[in-house]
Amino acid sequence: MDPAQANPRTARDDWWRTAAVYQVYVRSFADSDGDGIGDLQGIRSRLPYLRELGVDALWLTPFYRSPMVDGGYDVADYRQVDPMFGDLTDFDEMITDAHALGLRIIVDIVPNHTSDVHPWFVAALAAAPGSAERDRYMFRDGRGENGDEPPNDWESIFGGPAWTRLPDGQWYLHLFDPAQPDLNWRHPEVRAEFEQILRFWLDRGVDGFRIDVAHGMIKADGLPDIGWTSATTGRRQIELLGKGRLPYFDQDEVHDIYRAWRPILDSYPGGRMAVAEAWAETPQRLARYIGPDELHQAFNFDFLDATWSADSFHKVIDTALAEASIVGAPTTWVLSNHDKQRHVTRYGDGEVGLRRARAAALLMFALPGSTYLYQGEELGLPEVLDLPDHLRQDPAFSRTGRSRDGCRVPLPWSGDTPPYGFGPAGSVESWLPAPAGWAPLTAQAQAGDPDSTLELYRRALAIRAEHPALRDAPAGDGTGLTWLETEPGVLAFQRGDDARSADGGPGDDAAGLVCVVNLSGAPVSVPGYGAVLLASAPVSTGPDGVPVLPIDAAAWFSPR
Repeated sequence: MDPAQANPRTARDDWWRTAAVYQVYVRSFADSDGDGIGDLQGIRSRLPYLRELGVDALWLTPFYRSPMVDGGYDVADYRQVDPMFGDLTDFDEMITDAHALGLRIIVDIVPNHTSDVHPWFVAALAAAPGSAERDRYMFRDGRGENGDEPPNDWESIFGGPAWTRLPDGQWYLHLFDPAQPDLNWRHPEVRAEFEQILRFWLDRGVDGFRIDVAHGMIKADGLPDIGWTSATTGRRQIELLGKGRLPYFDQDEVHDIYRAWRPILDSYPGGRMAVAEAWAETPQRLARYIGPDELHQAFNFDFLDATWSADSFHKVIDTALAEASIVGAPTTWVLSNHDKQRHVTRYGDGEVGLRRARAAALLMFALPGSTYLYQGEELGLPEVLDLPDHLRQDPAFSRTGRSRDGCRVPLPWSGDTPPYGFGPAGSVESWLPAPAGWAPLTAQAQAGDPDSTLELYRRALAIRAEHPALRDAPAGDGTGLTWLETEPGVLAFQRGDDARSADGGPGDDAAGLVCVVNLSGAPVSVPGYGAVLLASAPVSTGPDGVPVLPIDAAAWFSPR
């Protein structure tokens, strides 16, 4: 099949502007060989499901050769597939099938650090202090009379010191786990190596890169102390970044790296792109990562962190759209990912959390720009909070007591008992066990049920792809939203060219769409918005014939 016929939206070079991207946590998506671990052939077998879901692209978490200390974000060989996931032939077959279905492929690249078993770091450990091998990483002498104090007071994102001492007395920097030593991005060999890594995967047909810790590769000259006043965590460090206090994040020189990467991406046909996982002090600094000479997108984490209130969402959306206007590129929207607690649980868990999650999905899909889904959110999966400690594999768990494993439990595909069709019949238990109560949440159980979360996502993504008001023009800057007057606790906005009538209400353009979200805590009447196209919960009719939107619900209306 011609990829353009399979999905005309992704046939455009600027497909990423409006794409619905599905994040695949490779280890937990689908297991093809029954060993309890997801793999590339498992992804390949489920591509038709993703095409039917209505997404445009897949973002794959790292599948490179790795000891898996941090779920593959500790890379030992950037040009090889880890045997637990398959091999390069499996990757080539998977990407060929994806392209035939009109699905683009984005892969993770991890440039801030390598694994401690990467050949470069092994050579550095074998070499003497001051050697060329050590210069590729951040080795330093310690402080104090005998050098037995770390070079500075930096702390790891995963908790504890960011420095580990070697038997020869030198220390090396690791902003994450000690098994993830930071590279020295002022070294020309490091820059040249990653430019070749980009080309290696572009030559194999990948359509884009998600850049891990895109703000972290350059450290401030002199590695100055921060001046911690209390024990810190990853979240605390992000808070301090907002005050401009972290000398290892968002340094100006990092932009030189992306200005060197952009010509490489542009030299390949077909619309290759890159999206940054970046934290910055201000929206203006985050916007610097995006532009015609740097990256195409940066994640908008404020939307993920918004609280369940109209004011919070309103502020975050306005800020994100303002950022988009700075650079003339659409923003991104995301509710969950592999590092965050699933939003069903963040929004209250149980019935409350699920109905809010369904409403948030309709809100997200109605916004201008591109949207990133995390695997399993289309099934309404909650966070798994009661995993046995001995099964948890997140390296942050042993250092801080907090774990990201609960959002990484393998997907339930079918059947009544774990592992719910994650692998073929007779498979071993999945690498993290699924809860006993997930049978109603499997893709098989939800398929065809008009009230299920899966079918809600399918309908929403289909409307998003085809409705004139939700299809941004390819050259659009991601704006095109008009807020409507509502009662407190309710969000309402219109998408479409004629977004407001003379009296300030919704316009009467037949191509428009109005999104209303009820966060008020009580059912609300929603008059004058037109016919219901889609709702996250049943919309009733009041005695006066006016539609009534229930608590924690969202609906799309077609103006008359």
